[in-house]
Amino acid sequence: MSVSDLFKPLTLLHGPAMRNRFMMAPLTSQQSDYDGTASKYDQYWIAQLAQSGYGLIQTSAATVDADGIAFERQLGIHSDKHLSGLTQMATAIREGGGLSAVQLHHAGHRAKPSVGGIPAPASGKTVQGVRAITTEEVERIRDSFIAAAKRAQLAGFDGISVHGAFGWILSEFMSPNLNDRKDKYGGSMENRARFTMEVIEGIRQACGPDFQIGWRLSIERYGLRMEELRDITAEIFDRELIDYFDLALWDSAQLVREGAFQGKSMLSVFAEIPRKGVRLGAAGKIMSAQRAGQLLDEGCDFVLIARAGILQRDFPLQVKANPMYDSPELPVTADYLRQGGLSERFIETMRGWQTFVRPGS
Repeated sequence: MSVSDLFKPLTLLHGPAMRNRFMMAPLTSQQSDYDGTASKYDQYWIAQLAQSGYGLIQTSAATVDADGIAFERQLGIHSDKHLSGLTQMATAIREGGGLSAVQLHHAGHRAKPSVGGIPAPASGKTVQGVRAITTEEVERIRDSFIAAAKRAQLAGFDGISVHGAFGWILSEFMSPNLNDRKDKYGGSMENRARFTMEVIEGIRQACGPDFQIGWRLSIERYGLRMEELRDITAEIFDRELIDYFDLALWDSAQLVREGAFQGKSMLSVFAEIPRKGVRLGAAGKIMSAQRAGQLLDEGCDFVLIARAGILQRDFPLQVKANPMYDSPELPVTADYLRQGGLSERFIETMRGWQTFVRPGS
């Protein structure tokens, strides 16, 4: 395939088609108001993205429960007070011609007490002095994901993406290292995946046939087992429970280091699964037009743009104008980001990423 194939429409199982193969990844910017309400900085960021040619734009991780917060100034969707700001975001994206989704997030054992979070571990051994959440508490959090999806629908978003990566609560429950439960949410892989499955199935039932559901999965760290995750992904694909699958990799080209798939690319392990109507995409150091095009050859239906989109808001338009486009070399100065329209809050967040913002700038 060529770079031009990135600009072909992509149909999804539910709702409207993506106008192209570019999806803006969910990026934690920490620029919302302290109560989770979308700030003027959030609105400006989304307004910029809306005019940047993406097929689908995801918001940053939004809290489905006030207790499940992980970051200061994290976007919220756990209360009706968030609806006005979310509606403004959804409207801007729709007017720009793209599809929209809220990423639904609960931090689980990684909830941060300093910003109001209450750790909710699957196991009593994970966080010192904190007991495992009860079966009833799991079900309450499950229902908060579903309620948040209904809120996103009410705000005018085309869908949601369920955050099942990076050791947050759904990822945590998948891990045999972090989940030693004896109830229906622990033990076998089927039981450890039950939380995720009930969230996805509940959202579909609550939001109906025209609402889009994505699922973000990571396969590294936190004791996650690739073979198990591949099996549960195969079931989700076979049952067409989601519209799109977002494989969150640190590097889209990285290889499996051990186990049954040693030597294969991590992407290929999942790209080889029969996916029926589910669409598959990957994130991870996609910094150039050529790399984005290569990923279609490697089995992706779409690509998730993250760092490249922070550096150049209109990455898809840059690629359309120049099939040899490459992102600016990192690190960049804070002034470069300011000139591109990034808020001081967002810039401060990016200072926490190694090699993104030039020290002293």
